[in-house]
Order: sequence, then C-alpha cells, then structure tokens
Amino acid sequence: MQRDTDSGEPAGDEAPGSAAASVVHRLAQRHETLATVESLTGGLLAASIVEIAGVSGVYQGGLVVYATELKGSLAGVPADLLSERGPVDPDVAAALAKGGRRRCGADWGLATTGVAGPEPQDGKPVGLVYVAVAGPSGVEVRELDLGGGRKHVRAAAVVEALRLLTDQIDAAEADEAEAEPNTAGEAAPGGAGTIAAARR
Repeated sequence: MQRDTDSGEPAGDEAPGSAAASVVHRLAQRHETLATVESLTGGLLAASIVEIAGVSGVYQGGLVVYATELKGSLAGVPADLLSERGPVDPDVAAALAKGGRRRCGADWGLATTGVAGPEPQDGKPVGLVYVAVAGPSGVEVRELDLGGGRKHVRAAAVVEALRLLTDQIDAAEADEAEAEPNTAGEAAPGGAGTIAAARR
C-alpha cells in the first residue's frame, strides 16, 4: 500500500461534479461498480456521484460513518486499530475503503477520513485528510494536507478521492493492456510478430 503526500494546492479549479462525471463514465465503460464510505465529507462524496446521469448502473451505495464507533460497527474497521490510532489514520482509511467495498458488494470502495476543522482532532491538524481506494488489485491510500476553511477542505477531499480512484482505474487498465495476448501481426514477414500497442 503506497501512501502519497500531496501538500500542494489540493483541488485547483476542478469541481467535485466534473471529477465525479469522469469516474462514473470510466466505470460505466468498464461495467464496474463503486461504493463509498465517508467520515469528514459526511455524504458529500456520495452526493457528487449520484448527481451524474446514468449513475445507477455504477453506484451501489455508501456509508456515512461520522462517529468513530460506527467506523467499526458499520464499516468493519478493527476496534483495536481505532483505539490505538484514532479515526484519522492511513490504515483506518484503507480499512474503510475495504469495508465499503465488501459491505456493498462493489468492485471499488472509496473512502475519506480526516480533520475538516475548525479545531484539531485528537492531536491531528486541520486539513489532514486520508483518501483510500480498495479495488480488485488491493488498496491505495493518499495523505493530503489541505488548506482553506472547513468547506474547502471537505470539497477538496471529495475531488482528491475521485482523483485517486481515477489513478487506480488508469493503473488497472495499464495492467490489463500489458496482460493482453499479442495476436496482432502473428504472420508478419520473417516470422516475427509485431507487438500490439497498448490500448487505453
């Protein structure tokens, strides 16, 4: 599981709706489904996704687990992990994504946890956010250091979660392209087949 830190401007000018539209379109093309588990975003991620036309074939559903205890009882985060680390932790984010994927029977699970403010939480600074994706090939977590007020932190967390999912779909498609058998040019002159170009 890789943990990438993004300490730059988190979301630029990209709106949650445009990021969600891209993800929904990609998953629809792949005939894959998505579930969400949210803490600090409190349903904003799910709302951004369901605004997209045609999403019913992609989005399975989601959990809003704002209270720490619900992260365990609903999303399946281990109780010892929550007691030792607290809710704002990369391994908790990973467990949320895996739990949402499992509970909702989806191909992909997307999770958010962090501190939106206005005050620090359990010693964690405002703007510290973890977004996580659980997919067919495993789990990826990204650590974010988001500036701005509470509203901006929550909106930026949604965009960055969707960006992380997009990155993982890209990686999956690259792996699939590499795994495709080379059937093009098998009868090329000289008996050497040509290498099929990777298709995205």
